[in-house]
Amino acid sequence: MSETTTGASYAAAGVDIEAGDRAVELMKEWVRKTRRPEVLGGLGGFAGLFDASALKRYERPLLASATDGVGTKVDLARRMGVYDTIGRDLVGMVVDDLVVCGAEPLFMTDYICVGKVHPERVAAIVKGIAEGCVLAGCALVGGETAEHPGLLGEDDFDVAGAGTGVVEADRLLGPERIRTGDVVVAMASSGLHSNGYSLVRHVVFDRAGWALDREVPEFGRTLGEELLEPTKIYSLDCLALTRTTEVHAFSHITGGGLAANLARVIPEELHATVDRSTWTPGAVFDVVGTAGRVERLELEKTLNMGVGMMAVVPAESADAALTTLADRGVDAWVAGEITERGDHAEGAALTGDYAA
Repeated sequence: MSETTTGASYAAAGVDIEAGDRAVELMKEWVRKTRRPEVLGGLGGFAGLFDASALKRYERPLLASATDGVGTKVDLARRMGVYDTIGRDLVGMVVDDLVVCGAEPLFMTDYICVGKVHPERVAAIVKGIAEGCVLAGCALVGGETAEHPGLLGEDDFDVAGAGTGVVEADRLLGPERIRTGDVVVAMASSGLHSNGYSLVRHVVFDRAGWALDREVPEFGRTLGEELLEPTKIYSLDCLALTRTTEVHAFSHITGGGLAANLARVIPEELHATVDRSTWTPGAVFDVVGTAGRVERLELEKTLNMGVGMMAVVPAESADAALTTLADRGVDAWVAGEITERGDHAEGAALTGDYAA
């Protein structure tokens, strides 16, 4: 019987259920590493279960939720054939949005969309997500791997995730806590994190014509290794900060850059000034700017410029905050201050020049 006269099947349409089942088996050991006491059941059910009775210790628990992806950084992972770090980027993008309001990340779910299920590849992605969850102190309670033949190429994939956290209502952080005289504490990024890669890819591939295996002296490693450096996850560091000193707000520096993200937590009547001379951005920012002849304002609107998270604290709490972060291995410094808005049109601005 010819192929045209045989019955259609899911496999003939490009979906391999057995490969999907194998991927689930391979990822189970990594998911188990993220388990918290509140998690019920194991991987493979229709829904992840989390024992909400754990919230009884709160007077008025507020649930926080966030969802995000990794953006076009996944293209670099695909090109390099390195799949076990991109998940840490995903976790960082989600949990560090949660912790901005003071919430402890409780659990995450993920969504992996592929053109064709390669079980080992999917398991490697989940391994990275699980490692990120361990770094964030949250559980990975479930997820979905979707195979989309005909819409994505066999090696194409994308990842997204959602997280839930909890914060006591009277400990909620945000603009209403910020006061004149507060200072801004900057926490160093590990590199580009997971934002601005459309610009970065355009610069290094289209304008500079570089290959990912190019050795870049400024990096001390290849271009690809630098660009795939995982996002630093700050959630446990931020939570430690809230336990050891007074914190008024956090700002996660992601798409839109430092000033725009900091402005999101500054009340309308106040202004944040950040002094560029208090730090030197990592080499990757200068290399991208020079290779693409990108103006500084454009770089600052797109990339984190070496700062992944900021905390707004009372001036008298700055030393304690820096000590806590140093004890946790986080490079941090006082980068700015909060003043009256006055004639400033924006909630936050950068001043001065970066340190040499």
